[in-house]
Amino acid sequence: MSISRRHLIAGAGAMLVVAGCGDNSKSSSGGTEPDPGTTGFTIAQRYPSDTFVPGKVRLPISIANKQSLLTTGPAVLNGRVLDSTDKQIAAVSAPIHSTDIVIPYWPIVVQIDQPGTFTLRLDGDDGYGAAFQVSDPTQVTVPYTGSTLPPFDTPTVDNHRGVEPYCTLTPKPCPLHDVTLTQALASGAPVAYMIGTPAHCQTGTCAPALEFLVKSHSRVGDKIVMVHADVYSDDAATTVAPAVSALGLEYEPVLYLVRNGTVADRVDVIWDQKELDERIDAFLA
Repeated sequence: MSISRRHLIAGAGAMLVVAGCGDNSKSSSGGTEPDPGTTGFTIAQRYPSDTFVPGKVRLPISIANKQSLLTTGPAVLNGRVLDSTDKQIAAVSAPIHSTDIVIPYWPIVVQIDQPGTFTLRLDGDDGYGAAFQVSDPTQVTVPYTGSTLPPFDTPTVDNHRGVEPYCTLTPKPCPLHDVTLTQALASGAPVAYMIGTPAHCQTGTCAPALEFLVKSHSRVGDKIVMVHADVYSDDAATTVAPAVSALGLEYEPVLYLVRNGTVADRVDVIWDQKELDERIDAFLA
């Protein structure tokens, strides 16, 4: 695995890429916008832009100025999604999520029915917006909502399978290593499967994400079999763990909610306790 790919897996948890899009000189209300980049906030993508398929697309974003990501922001962000011709296809809105995480985020959710290239624009942004791609399912290699999650023998407390340490959550490993993913899927119970490395996530999203999942595990008990897999096979983070290669992942963390072997929901990159509990409750409903 190349250094660039390793850095992507270790640090793409925030996907802090400002995606430049075409100059959209008119807003949806018909007013003239400033020239891109002259005013407003930058949209910081917290999502992998090339793993989406038609359906509900979750686009968690943070906001930034020219110097850094912002630690505060509006209670609600409103905006729109444009297609490749700059035609508005949906209005969007999302509340701030900021409890127990350093950088707040807003989870934009939009229904996209066809493959294509799209732009997220938010009221008050700098005019560039953020791009994302919705692909034909045959072109997406990572598991997505509606696809099958393949079984894999993840590290357990009793068998680390060459991954040392088998869990990098501190001060002690998380309790989600009692069974392998293979065993969890074979149980017939709903499954939550998270891949993420608390110790080596450069953007600080993996440790809180796993801690939130552990709290959810305590809350829902045996209603869901929960499994965690770390990202590296060694404490120096030089070798990517087999669990990552098995799914072809190039970002982390990611959480799969699975029923009868089929992915019912996928949550990418960042979540807080509130959003996680809402998505788990919807999954169990």
